[in-house]
Order: sequence, then structure tokens, then C-alpha cells
Amino acid sequence: MTTTTKAVRIEQFGRPENMQYVEVEVGEPDPGQIRIRHEACGLNFIDIYQRSGVYPLALPVTLGMEAAGVVEAVGDGVTHLKPGDRAAYASAPPGSYCGQRVMNAAQVRKLPDGIDFNTGAAMMLKGLTTQYLFATSAKAKPGDTVLFHAAAGGVGLIACQWARAKGVTLIGTAGTDEKCALAKEHGAAHVINYNTQDFVAEVKEITGGKGVDAVLDSVGKATWGGSLDCLKPLGIMVTFGNASGKPDPVDPQVLAGKGSLFLTRPTLFTHIASREACQERADELMEMVTSGKVKIRINQTYPLAEVAQAHRDLEARKTTSTTILLP
Repeated sequence: MTTTTKAVRIEQFGRPENMQYVEVEVGEPDPGQIRIRHEACGLNFIDIYQRSGVYPLALPVTLGMEAAGVVEAVGDGVTHLKPGDRAAYASAPPGSYCGQRVMNAAQVRKLPDGIDFNTGAAMMLKGLTTQYLFATSAKAKPGDTVLFHAAAGGVGLIACQWARAKGVTLIGTAGTDEKCALAKEHGAAHVINYNTQDFVAEVKEITGGKGVDAVLDSVGKATWGGSLDCLKPLGIMVTFGNASGKPDPVDPQVLAGKGSLFLTRPTLFTHIASREACQERADELMEMVTSGKVKIRINQTYPLAEVAQAHRDLEARKTTSTTILLP
């Protein structure tokens, strides 16, 4: 059986206006797949990278990396989900900007009763990103200090709460005093306005000149050099985004000269590639949310048909915390 749904697609990379709200066909799930009806879709900076061509995709393509909704059908071999289940996911390849889709089941997690669709759609990509950044990339343990750029963003506000729950001291940066206050409210131990303060000098003062154990940086070019200067010897630079542009190439000798630093550029989708890994990481995220240790703040909501404006606002740094799109 084939039905149709509305979806946001691009046929060429570029500006928000390139996104088209069109009718597409939806078929039946093959083995290992499900068909899900979306109640809410998440908005993330990776969507902008893909729309603009920074992260090239085969065209045409439906954008979007996360959503929540109701499982309508399951293919052979799918045992962790059944029709009628409330579920949420963050998954590659893209395709969540739509009313319904068929997709691989491995990265889809059943939603606990205490988490609604809007929260589910807003939390998966950002929450799973936070989980792997702390648990696997930074290997942050109680007593460690981390520097987190864009601490009032979608991942940032989750990271502030995550750090507090894990006994990690988080130093957060943001571009306005209001955003700094928001990060502090959510658990950042210290905040720095990078537009009015020298964040390197501030970090050195906060840490008594020692530097931080890890830098978690999705900003990229604008913060790159300073971030390396904030690390203590044997510290790790975790770069997971390029909101200000790609950093310049790195001479490995620079890492040696600054204290035998480590450098990694992880992606979420490597960390959740298998069903077992994805479900295990999602389990911890769900526990953090249902226990109240992490609260998912949704500050912006747009109809899916108005996704172009949502992209403009996200690019212009007009948004805080998370944004959802409603099909």
C-alpha cells in the first residue's frame, strides 16, 4: 500500500528558500524497517549544514534528522517496536521533515509514558549528542572541568544540566548576558560572554591557570585557537560542529607544543550505528529526562510548512534551547 504525505525537500543546496513543501509517497516497511507517523520534528544545526551543502547529500533529499510519533507498521525482524508504540529517534540518513516516513528501526526508541511527543522530538539528537560527548569523547568524570561553547543552545542547555548531574564543572560561553544567565540557570558553574570577555583569560582565572580537561566546541572557526589555549596538558579538544565556519587546518606539532593535547572530531551517528549502542545510549538519556535531572526546554515552535523561517532564525542566533516543527 502506498500513501502520500507532506515533506520538506531540496533539489539544490543553498538558502532557506530552496526548501520545498511538497507531496511525497510513503510505502510499506521492508525487513528491519518501520513506518512512523510524526507528531513533531526536531530542528538542528546539522539541518542547515545539509541544506546549504556544507555537508553534501545526494539530491533531491528530504531534510531533518529527528522526530517523534506513532509507529504504524513494522517490517520483518523488528522486535523492539510494534504498531501503536509511541517512539522517537535521531537517525541518518535525513528524512524527518515530513508527516510520515519509512526508516530503519535500529535507531528508533520507544518513548516512556512520561515523555510527550514534543519533548521526544526535541531531545533525541541533542540529548544523545550530549551523552556521547560526556561519556565517550571527553570521558568526563566527577571533578573534571569542561569548557562548553554555545552553552545556551539546544545541546548546550542539556549539557549544562548533564554536567551538574554528573558532578562535572562546566564553564559555558554564550554571546549575550541573557544567554549566559540561561546557561547558569541550567547548571553551568561559570559563564563567559565571549563578545565582551576574553574567554581564554577568564578560563585561566577560573581554573587557577591550570586549564580545563576538555573543550566541547560546536562553534568552529571563531573559537578554535582560543579553545586549544584553554586546555591543560593532556587535555582533549572535541570539535563537533562548525557554526562559525570550518576551523583552519591543524599542524599536529601545535598539539604537542600546547601540552600533548588530544583532538577528536566525532559524530553522533558513529556512536549509535548499531541498535544495541543506540538503545543503550538512549536508555541513559531517557533516565536523565524522566528523573528530572535534565529538563528539555522548547522555546520555539513552527509549523513544518514554515521551516524556512525556522532555519533563518536558527542561523541568525535568534533561538535558544530547542525548536520543534509541527507537521
